[in-house]
Amino acid sequence: MSRDDIDVRYGRSRSLTRRTRLIALVTAAAFAVVLVSWVVWAGLDNSGAELDAKDTGHTVVDEHTVSIDFLLTVPKGSTASCALQAQNSKFAIVGWKVVDIPASQDATRGLTERIRTTEQSVTGLIYRCWLT
Repeated sequence: MSRDDIDVRYGRSRSLTRRTRLIALVTAAAFAVVLVSWVVWAGLDNSGAELDAKDTGHTVVDEHTVSIDFLLTVPKGSTASCALQAQNSKFAIVGWKVVDIPASQDATRGLTERIRTTEQSVTGLIYRCWLT
């Protein structure tokens, strides 16, 4: 029996091999296009890095007040809001305030806010900030 006879018996032919290679090539090319598109959309798009907030300190003013110092970086001319919280020694939230930050021509600003508390706090923190 010759090689051609065996290929015919088991359904192998040159056209089938070419078709399989073409399908594999088209699939690989489509995958590459999708992967490159995703990298450009997710990896190079810096829209997620437009806002940054960092605690720089806090001062316990009295039994019912804490002052929070923080740096906020937002795009120039954009408004933002920040949720601030005060915690007691057991990490329970004893004060909470949402602060609206007006637009400015400065990208990074140092801000100080006071929060009223229900009991003595030991710290004041930024919970979260977002663009508005």
